Amino acid sequence: MVTKEEVLKALEEVYDPEIGMNVVELGLIYDVKIEGENQDDVKVRMTLTVPGCPLAQMITEQVARRIHQIEGVRFADVELTFDPPWSPDMMSEEARARLGL
Repeated sequence: MVTKEEVLKALEEVYDPEIGMNVVELGLIYDVKIEGENQDDVKVRMTLTVPGCPLAQMITEQVARRIHQIEGVRFADVELTFDPPWSPDMMSEEARARLGL
């Protein structure tokens, strides 16, 4: 059985290359749901720092690829949303401190 904690830990390895921080620290992961009969389907709802991000496809593909690498995952679905819009307030305190915010 896959856990939300496992997914978030794995996603700490996916970085926004323009900012140089992982998607979890940046607050880009809005929701993680574990579903399916065997709790092996992972659905992630996420955003990006800006709607017109030129790396949107690359980042969402990396998120899906990293989820698939977790032992026990059968299916990974990544939903990209901009509601609510991302803001620096969504970042971890550590990430804000590193960026001087």
